[in-house]
Amino acid sequence: MTFANLDAALALIKFDKDGLIPAIAQQHDTGEVLMMAWMSKDAVVETLTTGQVCYWSRSRQSLWRKGETSGQTQALVDFLVDCDGDTLLLKVDQSGVACHTGRRTCFYTAIRQSGAVVVSDVQIAPEDLYK
Repeated sequence: MTFANLDAALALIKFDKDGLIPAIAQQHDTGEVLMMAWMSKDAVVETLTTGQVCYWSRSRQSLWRKGETSGQTQALVDFLVDCDGDTLLLKVDQSGVACHTGRRTCFYTAIRQSGAVVVSDVQIAPEDLYK
């Protein structure tokens, strides 16, 4: 996947004071919201030029190529910028699970009147994801 004018695309994005922007990953064909992570300019450039989603890890202070150690990759299908330019929506083709807990989505806890309820089971044991 290549873009004729990467600079024009980057000009639409408003990174915060730390040089980051929130990015929501959504399964392209089902609409399932998979996760939210942060992207830096370098992560955006890598994602747009390779077609494989790359984020910025705030805990490691480095690029995080989704699936690099787990094999649970995200292929970019569409890259959208919201109306204010301060949030990204990445429509992806998720291979396997998206969450480090081994669940398909990071959004697996629902807050209900009765309290917090886990609504998504573990599909892969976390220790099996990161060998």
